[in-house]
Amino acid sequence: MNATAPVVLAIDAMGGDHGLKTTVDAALLALAEFSTLQLILVGDERQILAALKKRKAAADALARIAVQHASEVVAMDEAPSKALRNKKDSSMRVAINLVRDGRAQAIVSAGNTGALMATAKFVLKTMPGIDRPAMISPIPSMNGHVHMLDLGANAECNADQLFQFAVMGSALLTATQGIAEPRVALLNIGEEEIKGNEVIKQCAQLLQTSKLNYVGFIEGDGVFLRDVDVVVCDGFTGNIALKTGEGVAKLIYHFIKQEFTRSPLTKLAALAAMPALKALGKRMDPRNYNGASFVGVNGIVIKSHGSADAPAFVAAIRAALREVENDVPTRIAHLLVDALPQSAAA
Repeated sequence: MNATAPVVLAIDAMGGDHGLKTTVDAALLALAEFSTLQLILVGDERQILAALKKRKAAADALARIAVQHASEVVAMDEAPSKALRNKKDSSMRVAINLVRDGRAQAIVSAGNTGALMATAKFVLKTMPGIDRPAMISPIPSMNGHVHMLDLGANAECNADQLFQFAVMGSALLTATQGIAEPRVALLNIGEEEIKGNEVIKQCAQLLQTSKLNYVGFIEGDGVFLRDVDVVVCDGFTGNIALKTGEGVAKLIYHFIKQEFTRSPLTKLAALAAMPALKALGKRMDPRNYNGASFVGVNGIVIKSHGSADAPAFVAAIRAALREVENDVPTRIAHLLVDALPQSAAA
């Protein structure tokens, strides 16, 4: 893709815990960062225009913003089936339709995860050989970062679906990072072959006989400590692991702050250590890793954390741009043909 070619993203402006308060601020930050970016803000037109006016957006930014009206909003606690059936003019649905119709190259939403997955699957359809799309995102680790999937879209999975996640995760890293043979690990309660439930053991057998670079089971601590590229698990386990990691990062920051403010002497030590503390905080800040990709659908769908602030939402926009620039869906589709059993990919 030409680096100077414009990229058009659809933004679900009403989604997330904070709605326009986050999405409009993030849109203006992203437009200032990327000169070729164009955005379609989808939602209540009157509210969006009022928010832009309130923030006194620059003329250059306004010239690269279009507003697509949508009369409905999917609530964060709304049942996905209800949203899919009854909210056909929601900001989420209309934004996904823009990708389907070719008016936008990707959608970014902080809205209801289940509804976003169900709607994306219904509107964009899944790739050949894929039963369910999955959420994948980078997670900080000792060796940089590791990509984990699924992170919450599929609470229960069978062995075939976990295997498909492994294929998609491996294909994504080959497409976006040029890793010829990403190292794939299966999250388990132990590294020994006898450990795990039947689904995990069956998936391990599929991976062992596949063309993937499967390196075996990995435990929870290994996600952050071992040198692997892709960690595969069901969405229930993955979401808990993700939130646990975020909580531990905040706990460590809390402890460090507590210790450095304990006395005048430790406050002086904090001043001396400030550059290192700021660098540590940046490396561990979950906002820098915001933006999970829904792999397996025929289009680019990026899920932002529901409680994301504007800088975190910008990170999700960056993730969408990377996938557009690397033409990820097309490259994954080609890689799936080689990795999946021919009967499944046909």
